[in-house]
Amino acid sequence: MTKAKVGDKVMVHYRAAFEDGKMYDSTDGRPPFEFTIGQRMTLPGLENAVVGMEEGETKNVNVPPEEFYGPYVEDVIGVVNRAMLPPEIEPKVGLRLQTNVEAGKTSNVTITKIEGDNITLDGNHPLAGKSLVLKVKLLEIF
Repeated sequence: MTKAKVGDKVMVHYRAAFEDGKMYDSTDGRPPFEFTIGQRMTLPGLENAVVGMEEGETKNVNVPPEEFYGPYVEDVIGVVNRAMLPPEIEPKVGLRLQTNVEAGKTSNVTITKIEGDNITLDGNHPLAGKSLVLKVKLLEIF
């Protein structure tokens, strides 16, 4: 039987949950998900799980942070003075902002702490450092 490889278009059903069991995403009640392996159309953990599978096969995989939204990086956390934010923004913990990091480039940050005029901004993706438990069934290789 044919095994899925990089470059193949595939159709899968999947359930992805965090390690605590909370559901992240699933095709339950939805059409199967189609993607081409290696074209970065989905999370690397899903692409990597499907490689080597045969049609009809089901696999359970632990997806590490590196194959999800990356590890949690301390270097992208910083403290700024309230005066650095535009005056129309009312800072609150959890607020996501877009900031200029260099000419023509922006980055998304989240306010994680407010102490007086000091505001802590975290440039990590909200899901950085998290792992997934993935159940995937390969339905078809095109």
